[in-house]
Amino acid sequence: MSPAKKLRDLLAGPEAVVAPGVYDALTALLVEQAGFACVYLSGASVSFTRLGRPDLGLTTLTEVADTVARIRERIELPLVVDADTGYGNALNVQRSVALLERMGASAIQLEDQQSPKRCGHLAGKNLVAVDEMAGKIRAALDAREDAETVIIARTDALAAEGIDRAIARGHAYVAAGADVLFIEAPRSVEHLQQIGQEFGGKLPLLANMVEGGRTPLLPANELGDLGFSLVIFPGAMLRVNAKASTEYLAALKADGTTSGFLDRMFLFDEVNELIGLDEMIRDGQRYAGDIRDSKEDSQP
Repeated sequence: MSPAKKLRDLLAGPEAVVAPGVYDALTALLVEQAGFACVYLSGASVSFTRLGRPDLGLTTLTEVADTVARIRERIELPLVVDADTGYGNALNVQRSVALLERMGASAIQLEDQQSPKRCGHLAGKNLVAVDEMAGKIRAALDAREDAETVIIARTDALAAEGIDRAIARGHAYVAAGADVLFIEAPRSVEHLQQIGQEFGGKLPLLANMVEGGRTPLLPANELGDLGFSLVIFPGAMLRVNAKASTEYLAALKADGTTSGFLDRMFLFDEVNELIGLDEMIRDGQRYAGDIRDSKEDSQP
């Protein structure tokens, strides 16, 4: 079963699927080893980690596609990919979908902001016309090679135009054929309830949990009860790691040693075990043995 088909089966299940946000192969591996069923590649996290810059539409398709490929090489879980606006018009969307799918995306998320876009929990967002976004959704559906690949339509209209206009855009995107609907940045439990009541049962809904953002932080099971099928925590991994790294650097600067920080890190052997060093060495030795054996067999 392909990762995309696994994702569709998960979304059709009775419980909300939790997808931690990742930004490279190591963080994706950690999510897989922790027992989660799905991962989410955050566009903001790619911008933060690859560029050291805010989520203001600075990343490119090739940077995201390269990150997708490296993650897919390491894990087998369904991978939801934040593709921002699709990096241009409907034709750009088609190229983006085709490339990200080839690199290993199981689901591709597109949003209705104008370029340059910005983080969904920032103010000052501008939207494209409803018809333009609907055309992008249709273009994405036509471009995917695998019919199981999930196309997620995100609208940022709630912050810019209010909940009623966001719901209206949601209906337009559902009519265009979106597989999953993502209304970004609800500001209250009442907004979440309204979205769930309006669309629940019609198609899977995505809820975005951003620590310190505009949406109330609710547990996944409560969001599931409200009608949401996929719950992403896109930036938590990065924020946890950045805070821990800042604390480590402060300790190293003050003490000139890491000895006081050992209980807060993986030691050398532990991290090698985590990333599978022994297994790779065994594989290398096995193949080296095969080469030696074949040479010996060829001797007269």
